[in-house]
Amino acid sequence: MSIRLIPLAASLSLLAGLGAASAQNAPAPTGAQEVDTQAIVDALFKAGGNQANVRGSGAKGVCVKGTFTPSAEAPGLSKAPHFAKANAEKPLPMTARFSMGGSNPKVSDKAKPVTRGFSMRIADPAGDMVFVFISAPVFGTKTPQQLLDFATVRAPGPDGKPDAEKIKAFGAANPETTRQAAWLNARPVPASYAGVDYWGVHAYTLTDAKGTATVAKLKTVAAAGQLGLSDDEVKAKPDAFYADELKERLAQGPARFDLAAILGEAGDPTNDPTVLWPEESRKSVKLGTLAITALELAATCDGATFDPVVDLPAGVAGPTDDPMFAIRSPAYAISLSRRTN
Repeated sequence: MSIRLIPLAASLSLLAGLGAASAQNAPAPTGAQEVDTQAIVDALFKAGGNQANVRGSGAKGVCVKGTFTPSAEAPGLSKAPHFAKANAEKPLPMTARFSMGGSNPKVSDKAKPVTRGFSMRIADPAGDMVFVFISAPVFGTKTPQQLLDFATVRAPGPDGKPDAEKIKAFGAANPETTRQAAWLNARPVPASYAGVDYWGVHAYTLTDAKGTATVAKLKTVAAAGQLGLSDDEVKAKPDAFYADELKERLAQGPARFDLAAILGEAGDPTNDPTVLWPEESRKSVKLGTLAITALELAATCDGATFDPVVDLPAGVAGPTDDPMFAIRSPAYAISLSRRTN
Protein backbone atom coordinates (compact mmCIF):
# COMPACT_ATOMS: atom_id res chain seq x y z
CA MET A 1 0.00 0.00 0.00
CA SER A 2 1.42 3.38 -0.99
CA ILE A 3 1.96 5.94 1.72
CA ARG A 4 0.59 8.50 -0.75
CA LEU A 5 -2.85 7.13 -0.06
CA ILE A 6 -2.76 7.85 3.66
CA PRO A 7 -5.58 10.34 4.18
CA LEU A 8 -4.56 11.64 7.60
CA ALA A 9 -4.68 15.33 6.80
CA ALA A 10 -7.79 14.87 4.72
CA SER A 11 -9.79 13.09 7.35
CA LEU A 12 -8.60 15.25 10.20
CA SER A 13 -9.81 18.47 8.62
CA LEU A 14 -12.52 18.33 11.24
CA LEU A 15 -10.02 20.46 13.11
CA ALA A 16 -9.16 22.84 10.30
CA GLY A 17 -8.97 26.36 11.68
CA LEU A 18 -8.45 25.19 15.24
CA GLY A 19 -9.04 28.03 17.66
CA ALA A 20 -10.31 28.82 21.12
CA ALA A 21 -13.82 27.76 22.01
CA SER A 22 -16.43 28.20 24.67
CA ALA A 23 -17.47 24.57 24.94
CA GLN A 24 -20.01 25.35 27.63
CA ASN A 25 -22.33 26.70 24.91
CA ALA A 26 -21.99 23.68 22.66
CA PRO A 27 -24.79 21.13 22.28
CA ALA A 28 -24.63 18.01 24.39
CA PRO A 29 -21.75 16.05 22.88
CA THR A 30 -23.54 12.78 22.18
CA GLY A 31 -20.80 10.17 22.19
CA ALA A 32 -18.07 12.82 22.30
CA GLN A 33 -17.07 12.00 25.89
CA GLU A 34 -16.44 8.35 25.14
CA VAL A 35 -12.86 9.37 24.34
CA ASP A 36 -10.50 11.78 26.06
CA THR A 37 -10.39 14.80 23.75
CA GLN A 38 -6.86 15.56 24.89
CA ALA A 39 -5.78 12.14 23.63
CA ILE A 40 -7.31 12.87 20.22
CA VAL A 41 -5.55 16.22 19.88
CA ASP A 42 -2.25 14.69 21.02
CA ALA A 43 -2.64 11.96 18.41
CA LEU A 44 -3.29 14.53 15.68
CA PHE A 45 -0.12 16.40 16.53
CA LYS A 46 1.93 13.22 16.80
CA ALA A 47 0.75 12.02 13.40
CA GLY A 48 1.88 15.32 11.90
CA GLY A 49 5.32 15.21 13.49
CA ASN A 50 4.59 17.19 16.67
CA GLN A 51 5.29 20.57 15.07
CA ALA A 52 5.39 23.50 17.49
CA ASN A 53 3.05 26.51 17.45
CA VAL A 54 0.70 25.20 14.78
CA ARG A 55 -2.92 24.10 14.52
CA GLY A 56 -3.85 20.47 15.03
CA SER A 57 -5.12 20.60 11.46
CA GLY A 58 -5.04 23.33 8.88
CA ALA A 59 -1.52 24.19 10.04
CA LYS A 60 -0.71 25.53 6.58
CA GLY A 61 -3.09 28.16 5.33
CA VAL A 62 -3.89 31.63 4.04
CA CYS A 63 -6.03 34.23 5.82
CA VAL A 64 -8.36 36.28 3.61
CA LYS A 65 -11.20 38.76 3.88
CA GLY A 66 -14.33 39.45 1.89
CA THR A 67 -18.09 39.76 2.06
CA PHE A 68 -21.26 37.68 2.19
CA THR A 69 -24.42 38.66 0.31
CA PRO A 70 -27.57 36.63 1.11
CA SER A 71 -29.88 35.45 -1.65
CA ALA A 72 -33.56 36.28 -1.96
CA GLU A 73 -34.34 32.65 -1.08
CA ALA A 74 -32.29 32.54 2.13
CA PRO A 75 -34.87 34.08 4.53
CA GLY A 76 -37.32 31.41 3.41
CA LEU A 77 -35.09 28.78 5.01
CA SER A 78 -33.50 30.57 7.97
CA LYS A 79 -34.35 33.48 10.23
CA ALA A 80 -30.65 34.09 10.94
CA PRO A 81 -29.95 37.84 10.62
CA HIS A 82 -27.10 37.07 8.23
CA PHE A 83 -29.71 35.91 5.70
CA ALA A 84 -32.00 38.94 6.12
CA LYS A 85 -33.08 40.74 2.96
CA ALA A 86 -31.54 44.01 4.18
CA ASN A 87 -28.08 42.51 3.85
CA ALA A 88 -28.60 41.90 0.15
CA GLU A 89 -28.01 45.63 -0.40
CA LYS A 90 -25.19 45.96 2.11
CA PRO A 91 -23.09 42.76 2.21
CA LEU A 92 -21.73 41.55 5.52
CA PRO A 93 -17.96 41.53 6.24
CA MET A 94 -16.29 38.14 6.35
CA THR A 95 -12.95 36.80 7.54
CA ALA A 96 -11.95 33.43 6.13
CA ARG A 97 -9.05 31.02 5.95
CA PHE A 98 -8.10 28.51 3.28
CA SER A 99 -5.90 25.66 4.46
CA MET A 100 -4.38 22.26 3.90
CA GLY A 101 -5.50 19.55 6.32
CA GLY A 102 -3.18 18.18 8.97
CA SER A 103 -0.77 19.49 11.58
CA ASN A 104 2.27 19.62 9.29
CA PRO A 105 2.82 23.21 8.10
CA LYS A 106 5.12 21.92 5.36
CA VAL A 107 2.58 19.63 3.72
CA SER A 108 2.77 19.94 -0.05
CA ASP A 109 0.03 21.83 -1.86
CA LYS A 110 0.33 19.06 -4.46
CA ALA A 111 -0.86 16.31 -2.10
CA LYS A 112 -3.94 14.70 -3.61
CA PRO A 113 -5.52 12.77 -0.70
CA VAL A 114 -5.58 15.86 1.54
CA THR A 115 -8.65 18.03 1.95
CA ARG A 116 -8.39 21.72 1.38
CA GLY A 117 -10.20 23.67 4.08
CA PHE A 118 -12.40 26.77 3.92
CA SER A 119 -13.28 28.30 7.31
CA MET A 120 -15.34 31.48 7.43
CA ARG A 121 -16.65 33.98 9.96
CA ILE A 122 -19.51 36.14 8.72
CA ALA A 123 -20.04 39.15 10.99
CA ASP A 124 -23.34 40.74 11.97
CA PRO A 125 -24.21 43.17 14.80
CA ALA A 126 -26.33 40.41 16.33
CA GLY A 127 -23.40 37.99 16.40
CA ASP A 128 -21.19 35.97 14.08
CA MET A 129 -21.93 32.92 11.96
CA VAL A 130 -19.06 30.46 11.52
CA PHE A 131 -18.72 27.49 9.20
CA VAL A 132 -15.82 25.10 8.60
CA PHE A 133 -15.90 23.34 5.23
CA ILE A 134 -13.61 20.84 3.51
CA SER A 135 -13.08 19.91 -0.13
CA ALA A 136 -14.86 16.55 0.14
CA PRO A 137 -18.53 15.76 0.79
CA VAL A 138 -17.74 13.27 3.57
CA PHE A 139 -15.62 13.20 6.68
CA GLY A 140 -13.06 10.47 7.38
CA THR A 141 -14.38 9.07 10.67
CA LYS A 142 -17.79 8.79 12.29
CA THR A 143 -16.97 8.67 16.03
CA PRO A 144 -14.36 10.22 18.32
CA GLN A 145 -13.00 6.76 19.17
CA GLN A 146 -12.55 6.01 15.50
CA LEU A 147 -10.82 9.36 15.02
CA LEU A 148 -8.41 8.57 17.85
CA ASP A 149 -7.65 5.15 16.40
CA PHE A 150 -7.34 6.60 12.91
CA ALA A 151 -4.74 9.14 14.04
CA THR A 152 -2.90 6.73 16.34
CA VAL A 153 -2.30 4.15 13.63
CA ARG A 154 -0.73 6.87 11.49
CA ALA A 155 1.89 7.93 14.03
CA PRO A 156 5.43 7.86 12.56
CA GLY A 157 7.64 4.95 13.59
CA PRO A 158 11.38 5.02 14.38
CA ASP A 159 12.11 5.60 10.68
CA GLY A 160 9.86 8.67 10.63
CA LYS A 161 7.18 6.94 8.59
CA PRO A 162 3.87 5.33 9.58
CA ASP A 163 3.39 1.59 9.25
CA ALA A 164 1.62 1.07 5.91
CA GLU A 165 0.44 -2.42 6.86
CA LYS A 166 -1.22 -1.17 10.04
CA ILE A 167 -2.96 1.54 8.06
CA LYS A 168 -4.14 -0.97 5.48
CA ALA A 169 -5.48 -3.27 8.19
CA PHE A 170 -7.28 -0.38 9.90
CA GLY A 171 -8.93 0.63 6.63
CA ALA A 172 -10.06 -2.94 6.00
CA ALA A 173 -11.60 -3.13 9.48
CA ASN A 174 -13.14 0.36 9.17
CA PRO A 175 -14.18 0.74 5.52
CA GLU A 176 -16.09 3.97 6.13
CA THR A 177 -12.74 5.64 6.88
CA THR A 178 -11.58 5.02 3.30
CA ARG A 179 -14.44 6.84 1.55
CA GLN A 180 -12.98 10.32 1.75
CA ALA A 181 -9.55 9.35 0.43
CA ALA A 182 -11.17 7.40 -2.40
CA TRP A 183 -13.21 10.46 -3.34
CA LEU A 184 -10.16 12.73 -3.31
CA ASN A 185 -7.91 10.32 -5.18
CA ALA A 186 -10.50 10.00 -7.95
CA ARG A 187 -10.16 13.73 -8.70
CA PRO A 188 -7.28 15.95 -9.80
CA VAL A 189 -5.23 18.08 -7.44
CA PRO A 190 -7.00 21.46 -7.20
CA ALA A 191 -5.16 24.23 -9.04
CA SER A 192 -6.37 26.87 -6.61
CA TYR A 193 -8.07 27.29 -3.27
CA ALA A 194 -10.66 29.22 -5.29
CA GLY A 195 -11.14 26.45 -7.85
CA VAL A 196 -12.74 23.68 -5.83
CA ASP A 197 -16.03 23.16 -3.97
CA TYR A 198 -16.20 22.77 -0.18
CA TRP A 199 -18.72 20.92 2.02
CA GLY A 200 -19.85 21.29 5.62
CA VAL A 201 -20.22 17.44 5.86
CA HIS A 202 -22.48 17.73 8.93
CA ALA A 203 -26.28 18.04 8.76
CA TYR A 204 -27.56 21.46 9.84
CA THR A 205 -31.10 22.48 10.76
CA LEU A 206 -32.29 25.75 9.24
CA THR A 207 -35.33 27.31 10.90
CA ASP A 208 -37.36 30.15 9.36
CA ALA A 209 -39.30 32.94 11.09
CA LYS A 210 -42.43 30.77 11.21
CA GLY A 211 -40.62 27.97 13.01
CA THR A 212 -40.41 25.63 10.04
CA ALA A 213 -37.26 23.52 10.28
CA THR A 214 -35.34 22.12 7.31
CA VAL A 215 -32.44 19.69 7.58
CA ALA A 216 -29.70 20.42 5.08
CA LYS A 217 -26.03 20.02 4.31
CA LEU A 218 -24.17 23.16 3.35
CA LYS A 219 -21.81 23.56 0.44
CA THR A 220 -19.82 26.29 -1.26
CA VAL A 221 -19.69 26.14 -5.04
CA ALA A 222 -16.72 27.80 -6.73
CA ALA A 223 -17.70 30.34 -9.39
CA ALA A 224 -14.43 29.55 -11.17
CA GLY A 225 -15.48 25.93 -11.53
CA GLN A 226 -13.42 22.87 -10.70
CA LEU A 227 -9.86 23.85 -11.59
CA GLY A 228 -7.74 20.71 -11.57
CA LEU A 229 -4.11 20.09 -12.47
CA SER A 230 -2.90 17.40 -14.84
CA ASP A 231 -0.17 15.06 -13.61
CA ASP A 232 2.42 17.00 -15.62
CA GLU A 233 1.20 20.30 -14.23
CA VAL A 234 1.43 18.93 -10.69
CA LYS A 235 5.05 17.89 -11.25
CA ALA A 236 5.93 21.38 -12.47
CA LYS A 237 4.47 23.11 -9.42
CA PRO A 238 6.45 23.90 -6.25
CA ASP A 239 5.24 22.41 -2.97
CA ALA A 240 3.89 25.80 -1.90
CA PHE A 241 2.01 27.56 -4.70
CA TYR A 242 -1.50 28.16 -3.40
CA ALA A 243 -0.75 31.42 -1.55
CA ASP A 244 0.93 33.03 -4.56
CA GLU A 245 -1.77 31.76 -6.92
CA LEU A 246 -4.48 33.20 -4.72
CA LYS A 247 -2.69 36.56 -4.44
CA GLU A 248 -2.44 36.78 -8.23
CA ARG A 249 -6.06 35.72 -8.67
CA LEU A 250 -7.39 38.30 -6.21
CA ALA A 251 -5.40 41.04 -7.95
CA GLN A 252 -7.71 40.44 -10.92
CA GLY A 253 -10.90 40.56 -8.87
CA PRO A 254 -12.83 38.74 -6.12
CA ALA A 255 -12.96 34.96 -5.92
CA ARG A 256 -16.61 34.03 -5.53
CA PHE A 257 -18.49 31.04 -4.16
CA ASP A 258 -22.20 30.32 -3.87
CA LEU A 259 -23.28 29.13 -0.42
CA ALA A 260 -25.90 26.44 -1.00
CA ALA A 261 -28.14 24.31 1.18
CA ILE A 262 -28.63 20.73 -0.01
CA LEU A 263 -32.01 19.79 1.42
CA GLY A 264 -32.28 16.45 3.17
CA GLU A 265 -34.97 13.86 2.65
CA ALA A 266 -36.44 11.14 4.85
CA GLY A 267 -33.82 8.55 5.63
CA ASP A 268 -30.79 10.80 5.11
CA PRO A 269 -28.51 10.21 8.12
CA THR A 270 -27.65 13.18 10.33
CA ASN A 271 -25.37 11.34 12.77
CA ASP A 272 -22.70 9.98 10.42
CA PRO A 273 -20.62 12.45 8.38
CA THR A 274 -18.89 9.61 6.51
CA VAL A 275 -22.11 8.92 4.58
CA LEU A 276 -22.66 10.78 1.31
CA TRP A 277 -26.04 12.32 0.61
CA PRO A 278 -26.86 11.90 -3.12
CA GLU A 279 -26.70 15.55 -4.19
CA GLU A 280 -27.88 14.82 -7.71
CA SER A 281 -31.28 13.78 -6.36
CA ARG A 282 -31.59 16.47 -3.69
CA LYS A 283 -32.99 19.97 -4.05
CA SER A 284 -30.40 22.71 -3.62
CA VAL A 285 -31.19 26.28 -2.52
CA LYS A 286 -28.74 29.15 -2.90
CA LEU A 287 -28.30 30.95 0.42
CA GLY A 288 -25.96 33.65 -0.81
CA THR A 289 -22.64 34.60 -2.35
CA LEU A 290 -19.23 34.64 -0.69
CA ALA A 291 -16.74 37.05 -2.25
CA ILE A 292 -13.08 36.76 -1.26
CA THR A 293 -11.59 40.18 -2.00
CA ALA A 294 -8.07 40.27 -0.54
CA LEU A 295 -5.45 38.55 1.55
CA GLU A 296 -5.52 39.32 5.28
CA LEU A 297 -2.81 39.27 7.93
CA ALA A 298 -2.34 35.77 9.36
CA ALA A 299 -2.72 37.23 12.85
CA THR A 300 -6.32 38.14 12.06
CA CYS A 301 -7.23 34.48 11.60
CA ASP A 302 -4.89 33.26 14.32
CA GLY A 303 -6.40 35.63 16.87
CA ALA A 304 -10.02 34.81 16.01
CA THR A 305 -11.87 31.56 16.46
CA PHE A 306 -13.50 29.43 13.81
CA ASP A 307 -15.82 27.39 16.01
CA PRO A 308 -18.93 26.27 14.11
CA VAL A 309 -20.44 24.70 17.20
CA VAL A 310 -20.62 27.80 19.37
CA ASP A 311 -20.79 30.58 16.79
CA LEU A 312 -24.11 29.91 15.11
CA PRO A 313 -27.07 32.33 15.17
CA ALA A 314 -30.68 31.47 15.88
CA GLY A 315 -32.04 29.94 12.73
CA VAL A 316 -28.97 27.77 12.12
CA ALA A 317 -28.15 24.76 14.31
CA GLY A 318 -25.65 21.96 14.06
CA PRO A 319 -26.65 18.33 14.65
CA THR A 320 -27.21 17.15 18.20
CA ASP A 321 -26.77 13.48 17.31
CA ASP A 322 -23.38 13.74 15.57
CA PRO A 323 -20.48 13.29 18.03
CA MET A 324 -17.96 14.39 15.43
CA PHE A 325 -19.61 17.81 15.36
CA ALA A 326 -19.91 18.14 19.12
CA ILE A 327 -16.26 17.33 19.80
CA ARG A 328 -15.03 20.30 17.81
CA SER A 329 -15.25 22.88 20.61
CA PRO A 330 -13.19 21.07 23.26
CA ALA A 331 -10.68 19.96 20.63
CA TYR A 332 -10.28 23.53 19.37
CA ALA A 333 -9.69 24.85 22.88
CA ILE A 334 -7.03 22.23 23.65
CA SER A 335 -5.25 22.81 20.37
CA LEU A 336 -5.21 26.59 20.81
CA SER A 337 -3.74 26.20 24.29
CA ARG A 338 -1.01 23.97 22.92
CA ARG A 339 -0.33 26.33 20.00
CA THR A 340 0.00 29.48 22.08
CA ASN A 341 1.74 28.21 25.21
